[in-house]
Amino acid sequence: MTRFAGRVAVVTGAAQGIGAATALRLAEEGATVAVVDLSAERAQGTVAAITAKGGSARAYGCDVADYDAVEAVFAAVVEELGAIHILVNNAGITRDNLFFKMPKADWDAVLTVNLTSAYNCSHVAQKYLVKQKYGKIVSLSSRSALGNRGQANYAAAKAGIQGLTATLAIELGPYNINVNAVAPGYIATSMTAATAERVGATAEDHQAQVAERTPLRRVGQPEEIASVVAFLVSDDASYVSGQTLYVNGGAR
Repeated sequence: MTRFAGRVAVVTGAAQGIGAATALRLAEEGATVAVVDLSAERAQGTVAAITAKGGSARAYGCDVADYDAVEAVFAAVVEELGAIHILVNNAGITRDNLFFKMPKADWDAVLTVNLTSAYNCSHVAQKYLVKQKYGKIVSLSSRSALGNRGQANYAAAKAGIQGLTATLAIELGPYNINVNAVAPGYIATSMTAATAERVGATAEDHQAQVAERTPLRRVGQPEEIASVVAFLVSDDASYVSGQTLYVNGGAR
C-alpha cells in the first residue's frame, strides 16, 4: 500500500516498542519518517530497519520534554524532509510505585515525558499543519488511564492525553487537522517487561497471567497498535477526530 506516499511523519519514542513498529508501518506504506528518540544513535536502529526494507527515514535526537529542543528538531525535519504531515506522540516512561511511596520526582518525570511532551510536539507541529491546512496527530494513551494500581502518575498522564486529544480536535478541526488517541492494553514491550519485574514476575509469566483475563486470551503486539495508528493518520479516517480508541483484546 502507498497510503502515505508524499507524506512526512514524525514518530517520537521510536527507537523501540510501539514507536518503532509505528515508524516501520508508516514507512512500509510510503511515508518518509522522522524517527525521533533521545539521541539519533538510539533512533538509528529503527532507521536501519526501515531502509533495509526500501523505506525512507532519518534519525533525530530530541528530548521531547524540552520545548526548545522540539522546536529545533521539527524545524530541521521541515528543512531536510520538506514538511510535517503526521505526528505520532508516542514517547513515554513509567516510574511505577504505590501512591503513598511515590516520590514527587517520579510524578513530575512521568507527567512531563508522557503528557507535557505531547503538548510540546503538538504545539510546535500545529504551526506547520495549520499553515498547510492538513495534518494528522495521534497520541498514545493507555488502558491505565482508567486507573491502575501502582501507576497514579502514568494513569494521570494518559488520562490527560485523552483530554488534550478531544480539545485539540475541536480547536484544530477547522484547519483540516484530525486529532485522535490510541489507548493500548497490555502490549509485549520492554515497558511491560519492566512492570513484570516490578511485581516480581518474569515477562513471560506476567503475560500469561494477563492473557488469562483477556477475552482474546493473549497479550497484544506492537505491530497491532501500529496498524491502528496507521489507520487513524490515513485519509481512510478522514472523518474520525477527537476519539480515543482502546485496543486491548476486549479487556474491561
